[in-house]
Amino acid sequence: MHHPAPLRAGHPTLPIGDIDAGVTTAGRERVDQLRPVDEDLFDALRQRQASPVTVVTAVARNGRSAGPGDLDTSRRVGFTATTFTIVSLNPPRVSFCHDPAASTVLERAEHVAVHLLVANQTEAATIFATSGIDPFAEYPYWESGPFGLPLLTGVLGRLLCRVVHRISVGDQSMVIAEPLALSAGIDGDPLLHHQGGYATATSV
Repeated sequence: MHHPAPLRAGHPTLPIGDIDAGVTTAGRERVDQLRPVDEDLFDALRQRQASPVTVVTAVARNGRSAGPGDLDTSRRVGFTATTFTIVSLNPPRVSFCHDPAASTVLERAEHVAVHLLVANQTEAATIFATSGIDPFAEYPYWESGPFGLPLLTGVLGRLLCRVVHRISVGDQSMVIAEPLALSAGIDGDPLLHHQGGYATATSV
């Protein structure tokens, strides 16, 4: 049996080995070669994946708050996320990632709301992806919900969740959350993120 050569520094590709034993030289030129992963290659591959666009909102209370019902000193945050996924159906668990340096509010939040955006909500996605602004002042289509969470309206669906785990993964923080309540929202196609921009299922 043929054993592929080990990868060495400067090796341009990872050897394919047995899987292309029957491929002709001309055919092999058309086969994508495996290459060592670097940040640019990894990011380019990430952008080729179409991901659902969500907006996550959270509220963190000031450490001097009198109790759980005191929201006068609370701070709210909202951001666009393209990493939302359903992790488990039983028990129900979802996850998303965020930059921990960008929001101390989210690091302290006990509850979050996840909103699945519909195809025509690129404005919401853009506003909540913009740093240095108050997105809740710029985007008027929201209301206050349980735990003081801002809830976006007119979305494809939304989940009210309790944070159960936070995991540090490289430059990101992964949040695992337990859905407590949900609303199906309106009918429509989801807004997707693809090739560095927003897209729909028909345009990908």
